[in-house]
Amino acid sequence: MMSPQPVRDAPNSSPEVHGPLPKVQRVTRSPSRVSARRHTALPRRPTLIAVVLAIAVTLLAGCATFQDTGARQWHDKPQEGGPLAAPPRVPDQPPESEQPAQPPGSPGGQASPNGCVDPDPQVVATCLNPVSAIAVMPDAQSALVAERATGQVFQVQKGKPAQLVSSIPVDAASGGLISLVLSPSYDEDQLLYAYIATPADHRVVRIAPGDPPVPVLTGIPRSTGSDAGALAVGRDGALLVATGSAGGDNGSLAGKLLRIDTFGHPLKDNPNPASPIYSSGLQTPGGLCVSPTDGTVFITDHLSDRDVLYQATPGQLGTPAWSWPDRPGVAGCTAPPGAIAVAERTSSALFLLHTSPQGGFTGVPQTMLAGTYGRLGPATLASDGLIWLGTNNKGAGGPIVSSDDRVIRIQPPSGGSGSGPD
Repeated sequence: MMSPQPVRDAPNSSPEVHGPLPKVQRVTRSPSRVSARRHTALPRRPTLIAVVLAIAVTLLAGCATFQDTGARQWHDKPQEGGPLAAPPRVPDQPPESEQPAQPPGSPGGQASPNGCVDPDPQVVATCLNPVSAIAVMPDAQSALVAERATGQVFQVQKGKPAQLVSSIPVDAASGGLISLVLSPSYDEDQLLYAYIATPADHRVVRIAPGDPPVPVLTGIPRSTGSDAGALAVGRDGALLVATGSAGGDNGSLAGKLLRIDTFGHPLKDNPNPASPIYSSGLQTPGGLCVSPTDGTVFITDHLSDRDVLYQATPGQLGTPAWSWPDRPGVAGCTAPPGAIAVAERTSSALFLLHTSPQGGFTGVPQTMLAGTYGRLGPATLASDGLIWLGTNNKGAGGPIVSSDDRVIRIQPPSGGSGSGPD
């Protein structure tokens, strides 16, 4: 699509003027010009009378003035490119007269979507299947988006159609495409890492452009109907994998936070250097996020009586850092400077905790976007400090709009600048 070209002012054109007409200027004529028509003979009497009358009419006309007719109604009639032209408007935003009427009760004062066209400026991509993961590209303008059930990965950017990047074979009944991250050295290798469900297990796979997925870590227990799990990259470049319990025993890879390198090998500073297990005690994890300031790892989880946020520690996980007795359905999380933002599926909101320099929480938590976009799933932080979110509305039994499911990009209320993705 060609970019709109600026409209140039027409050469030698004048803007249209509105308002009272100017007064007609007095016109005077020289007597010598009036009498200079015939010098050879005097006119006869009738002709002389006619000439005198003509002179009188002319002089009276020269002395005449026109009264101002008073104030006139202002008509704002824009000109093409002239100084009275209509003001510019944001691209893709229709004029006010063309915007659809806002339905009663619509959140945020935004017009309703029309098919896959969504007028909300915070919406980046529309008409996806439920989104399980978002990996923002280094340019902070585009992102790779994973669909849980289909295993497809799309590259999305505001104002551009989604482009299919990869299609990963998954077992949708056991979780599908659960999570996705960029390689710690993505600028050099262009690799992706995904956490997926197969008919045999849950596993971490590596994806190179144009190649089939390559297993990195396999044999993680799975359970039918569970989509628990998450993937993140630590500040040290380690791959972090949160796994669901799936009824596994303490020695299995189920219900753990795993810490491996990009080849699937355990990190040497794990509690057991020969094991990928870093922490134990997870049940149904929904999200992983890493603080950009100190590298602290947070995990959202669902217990039988509450939802919780853990701070990862070596060995058995201790007391949760935060608990939700009302069980809002915590999902993905992200850590903008000075805060932890947790997406909530059941409550259809974004929950914000403010962190203190000492590592605890301070102030009053905030609930954002309540009911605005429906069920929120994955969350991640871009290098420019904006939070990206995905929705999980289709097939969830709740209300949907024509543009679901969507990818959203918002400014975190902390107002801090970004320090990189989770």
